[in-house]
Amino acid sequence: MKKTFLFALTLSMALMAHADDITVSTPNTTLLLNAQTGQPLRVSYYGSRVTRPAEVYDAYSLWEEAYPAFGRGCLDITALSVKHFDGNMSTELEVTGHEQTVDGNSHLFTIHMKDKVYDLNVDVCYRAWQNADVIETWQTITNNEKKPITLLQYASGFMPMRRGNVWASHMHGTWAGEAELTEEPLNEGQLVVQALNGTRNAFNNRGEMMFSLDGRPEENRGRTIGAVIEWSGNYKFRVDTRSESVHRLVVGIDEEHSAYHLAKGQSFTTPAVAFAYSTEGKGGVSRAYHRWARLNGKVHNGQALRKMLLNSWEGVYMNVNQQGMEEMMDGIKDLGGELFVMDDGWFGTKYRRTEDDKALGDWKTDTLKLPQGVPALVKAAKDRGLKFGIWIEPEMCNNRSELYDAHPEWVVCHPKRQPQTGRGGTQLVLDLSNPKVQDFVFGIVDGLMQENPELYYIKWDCNMDINTFGSSYLTADNQSHLYVDYQLGLRKVLERIRAKYPDLVIQACASGGGRVSYGVMPYFDEFWVSDNTDAVQRLFLQWSSSHFYPANAMAQHVSASPNHQTGRVIPLKFRFDVASTGRLGMEMQPKHFSPQEREFAIKAIQTYKDVIRPIVQLGDLYRILSPYDHTGYSSQVYINEQKTEGVFFAYKYIHYINMPKPRFHFAGLNPNATYTLTELNRQAQGRAHWEGKQFTGKFLMDDGIELDLGGQYGSIVISLRQQ
Repeated sequence: MKKTFLFALTLSMALMAHADDITVSTPNTTLLLNAQTGQPLRVSYYGSRVTRPAEVYDAYSLWEEAYPAFGRGCLDITALSVKHFDGNMSTELEVTGHEQTVDGNSHLFTIHMKDKVYDLNVDVCYRAWQNADVIETWQTITNNEKKPITLLQYASGFMPMRRGNVWASHMHGTWAGEAELTEEPLNEGQLVVQALNGTRNAFNNRGEMMFSLDGRPEENRGRTIGAVIEWSGNYKFRVDTRSESVHRLVVGIDEEHSAYHLAKGQSFTTPAVAFAYSTEGKGGVSRAYHRWARLNGKVHNGQALRKMLLNSWEGVYMNVNQQGMEEMMDGIKDLGGELFVMDDGWFGTKYRRTEDDKALGDWKTDTLKLPQGVPALVKAAKDRGLKFGIWIEPEMCNNRSELYDAHPEWVVCHPKRQPQTGRGGTQLVLDLSNPKVQDFVFGIVDGLMQENPELYYIKWDCNMDINTFGSSYLTADNQSHLYVDYQLGLRKVLERIRAKYPDLVIQACASGGGRVSYGVMPYFDEFWVSDNTDAVQRLFLQWSSSHFYPANAMAQHVSASPNHQTGRVIPLKFRFDVASTGRLGMEMQPKHFSPQEREFAIKAIQTYKDVIRPIVQLGDLYRILSPYDHTGYSSQVYINEQKTEGVFFAYKYIHYINMPKPRFHFAGLNPNATYTLTELNRQAQGRAHWEGKQFTGKFLMDDGIELDLGGQYGSIVISLRQQ
């Protein structure tokens, strides 16, 4: 019986092949779909680029519904579940047509589908980028039925994978310990990764996963699939392993407590899921996402170099004043910095922001701290040749604020409930489903820019989850829209800001790395990796974050020693070398440097700007030795697109007697080119045995070199230049 079924399925696939095939291809990958009219849309292949689809069918690959709906084949995992106008909960979608268009650097494929009985239309869309090996997919669901319908599940992407020794890589964590990398095999049952907090969807879990198809994940070899959801709210990744032949992945908005109603004629477009494939392991998938993000607006202004800055937070916390800010400006100017950012504590009149329990929502300058206001600080920075930035938290308020006194109905909470407070015992979330709140939040940024046209940078924080569910604005029958409409409201605000202020640099901060998400990064230039600035922990935090995000989006600061979070005492060189693998900044008081530290910092900042920054921020990353292997060592290298220049980083973060010492190999070089090696950020006297010597790219990658990193917290940075 089983052989007969397989024969019939293979014959059916062969007959359907070619006539209704849709080949969705990037430069090096292909997603093969079959869109036969009157049949479900099916996916038959995802992997390296193919030019002869017949090979896929001759090899008997996949044959899975590309957007499975609930109601038929009820035992399998689904992406769509609809309650129709008459209460029927079953849906059967069939293809009615498809089209292809060229849209800039991408090819857009739209497959039109309709329920066999009901006037429910679903357009399944795929965008194949031609400048990066990334394919996005999303759906537009339209209700043309007689009455309203309810979307019970409305996922964005489905991807079957051949079952085998497949491993999943995903990240989880908490405040100051975000993005802890977990790697595990896919076994029988379901693996679920989700976010439920409503505002900051990257704290506990991250909305990205990788799947290594050839066993335990490796950095630079092995077939690997990546999946990223472009949504800043609640999401769910589900991998179902029950079939003997496939793993099934469904990605989308988390449907729990989020049933969404569509009136007759109304449409809902799901957020996109971006898939990437590479035969070069996790690193190949990372490089695909990095190029995709930088080149296609997935990170705002993604091809620009980011400025080196000093942020005031760990230097003074909320004790800001005119004199103190100008002293810090003098400090970063003398070190060679380019931007000064004043953090929390600058606002509030009736309720002064001296602690974190009041004044959020009242964005008026505290003139007792800053008698001449923000414009005087912008001018002071300009007089020193610096740009100026400022901290805000526009989505939140305190219940001790003039805003809350005037508009208690603007916070997220059902009118019959008392809101649960957060930070400081008073913090609340503003209800961005409400257009009046959207106008207010836009007005915060607009007001700052109107008063300070030369304001260069905003640090946009978000320090609270949705702890009390409900909305005074949404109608009784649409309360379940809150999680979704909050994010749609936030998007409207950010789109308005970007339309009016496209050159304003904005950082996504959320108690650190709580909003590391491609749902918001099209509107933000960078994100704050973590409130934890300890250089050892940052090795891990930055390593895992780099799996999906480019270096110029990662804000990485040199902090004080002892560190304010861990108390660890770490040499300044190690702190600089760790922070230099992203957007370099500082989070401390420069005036506390010793003369020797000051001299080193000046040289390190200049070296970063002249040599390291253009390669790290815009180059290709090759991760080599992972800190998660717990050998005590970590290394990585960045190479420019032409493979003519690179910067190599190596770290030793623990030390013990008779500790095994690795041979350091490079990656990503031109094997036929010759490179000269030069140490950067040198601190020790003398030159290493490899200093100024020439090596072929092949030798450096195949054989590597010996590096002496010394004891604990040893580090080295090496410049490579092709001859």
